[in-house]
Amino acid sequence: MKKMLSLVLSLTIAAACMGCAAAGENTQNSMSETGAAEQTTQEMISAENETVQTTVTRAAIPETLAQVPEGYELPADQQGSIERLDYTTYESMGYEEQSEELEKTAYVYLPYEYNEEEQYNVFYLMHGGWSNETTMMGTDRSPSTLKNIVDHAIEDGRMQPMIIVCPTYNNTSPDDSSDYGLALQLTDNYHNELMNDLIPAVESRYSTFADDTTPEALTASRDHRAFGGFSMGSVTTWHTFQYCLDYFRYFMPMSGSLTTDGDVMNEMVEDAGYGPEDFFIFAMSGTDDFAYSSFTRQIEAMAAVPGGNFVEADNEQEGNLAYRVQEGGTHSGEYASQYIYNGLCWFWNE
Repeated sequence: MKKMLSLVLSLTIAAACMGCAAAGENTQNSMSETGAAEQTTQEMISAENETVQTTVTRAAIPETLAQVPEGYELPADQQGSIERLDYTTYESMGYEEQSEELEKTAYVYLPYEYNEEEQYNVFYLMHGGWSNETTMMGTDRSPSTLKNIVDHAIEDGRMQPMIIVCPTYNNTSPDDSSDYGLALQLTDNYHNELMNDLIPAVESRYSTFADDTTPEALTASRDHRAFGGFSMGSVTTWHTFQYCLDYFRYFMPMSGSLTTDGDVMNEMVEDAGYGPEDFFIFAMSGTDDFAYSSFTRQIEAMAAVPGGNFVEADNEQEGNLAYRVQEGGTHSGEYASQYIYNGLCWFWNE
């Protein structure tokens, strides 16, 4: 019995020693594998960070606004197309109750050789007063000069191929934008229609960076979405900034102010849960524009908030606010086109 116990004990000790040796070897292998795994993880993180960075505009904004090149007002050789998009929304003043359904239209610009297999950035462009969804880019049957400018800029490699959406904040009447007081209310309400109805209608039909049109997918793809507008469209842009930071990274307000209280603008960012690294505003106006004075005061007030969320810079890596002024620029479609040209030559440009 003792011999048996001794034999068992010896075998147990031997097995234990072999186990220790194996464990030591496994530990070394495990450490090596852990080191390799950590290195791989770091490489993945670096790769992920690099991927994130590629979604951020890398180009610098010139000190002065570029003029639209000569000949850009004429049709280009490589022409994009404009499509009509009809969608359902609700009357603006009673949107939350959804008591009155409306059928509305937006016009969508698709770049030359638009390909459903590719993903495109999207710029939502709002008109000003006394205007509608046809004002900025025109229609498929009657394109505007701005459409020609965009075609040329993409053809010449100055602008990234992108989708441009031209909607309207007009509500129950095409004349709503001609009523200043009403237009102010409609621009403040427009975010409901924009987030819940227009963006899903656009990005379920066209190929964008959104995997689907759930709020989660639209938030995840916000780096690839911009909103801009001229005059009352600029007021809409500021309200979009106020309510829709979840869905948009880039903003192009032009000659239309919301408030000269920088603290109010700063609180919008804080209330939305974002920081200065999460957005960029490229603002433009002209010295002879009647909106220039109040617009300039707003930009200056935003930049003056101590430790605030607005940092002036000519690139996205160092700040999030650029303001460019055209000497002699007036409140007109000509200068609106110039501003849009400059903004879109910068958005998403490498």
